[in-house]
Amino acid sequence: MTAGVLEHINITVSDPAKTAARLCALFGWKVRWSGSAINGGHTVHVGGENSYLAVYTKGSPTRPNETSSARLAGLNHVGVVVEDLGKVEKEVIKSGFEIYNFGEYEPGRRFYFRDPDDIEFEVVSYQLKPQSWKHEFFKRLGAMAEFGSLQK
Repeated sequence: MTAGVLEHINITVSDPAKTAARLCALFGWKVRWSGSAINGGHTVHVGGENSYLAVYTKGSPTRPNETSSARLAGLNHVGVVVEDLGKVEKEVIKSGFEIYNFGEYEPGRRFYFRDPDDIEFEVVSYQLKPQSWKHEFFKRLGAMAEFGSLQK
């Protein structure tokens, strides 16, 4: 059986046009489609070639009383993979967002921020840091030796 591929996620926001513009600026995405949506609402599809976020609104959405992780069907965060984590970090800060929960562990580095609608974004990069090439080289060299790929 062939594995399914996640194509999009539809989330409710206060202003789809502003949210889409922000996501385009931060992640290099583009608006794929914009128009009328269910229940008289409006949706903007923003993302890349193979996947996107559908950001939707109808009137003035209400805020839940509890955090999304405390309720069924709550959205905990949106994870976005980027090539240059430092560049995106600077753009997020320049846009006025507070970043938190920096992490560096296999297989990548990451940080989080919340947008004006309180949607949490995890920004992650799987690129090796330049100074870690030696660690990766010797790790792979050891694995090759362990499997008899190297002669003494």
